[in-house]
Amino acid sequence: MSGKSIKEGEDFYYNEQGYKVFTENFHLRRGYCCKSGCRHCPYGYDKKTDTFIKAKKETGNISK
Repeated sequence: MSGKSIKEGEDFYYNEQGYKVFTENFHLRRGYCCKSGCRHCPYGYDKKTDTFIKAKKETGNISK
């Protein structure tokens, strides 16, 4: 994703506190997890346990 510009509303938005929050779409285009505990992380990273939790979207089941 290096060199590509990001677009407000598509790749990120500003939350109530004024912080930039990246969207799931942005994370998927980037292609990897940064392990920062992002709000919209599609990779299932849990910062508290430093583990990845895989979520099955079609059934809603969660497995570790």
